[in-house]
Amino acid sequence: MPTIRPMADLRDTSKISELCYEKDEPVFITKNGSGHLVVMSMHTYDKQMGLLDVYRKLGAAEKQLEDEVPLLEGDEVFRCLREKHGK
Repeated sequence: MPTIRPMADLRDTSKISELCYEKDEPVFITKNGSGHLVVMSMHTYDKQMGLLDVYRKLGAAEKQLEDEVPLLEGDEVFRCLREKHGK
């Protein structure tokens, strides 16, 4: 269940910070009973951005499959990676 707090709770930034780290998920801030802001820890933000990046890459891969882009063999992928990183 999402954590929802009124705008007035932002006066106590330490409390909001503790809540963000305790829940390890975004905290939704309301203003006059409606959604207004989302606050989260840096850890949660990094996790969300990483997940978003994975979804973007999966979407691009699915598009390539739909467009019938030829697939690479695993050995070819690893060879290219070794060349790229000089190993």
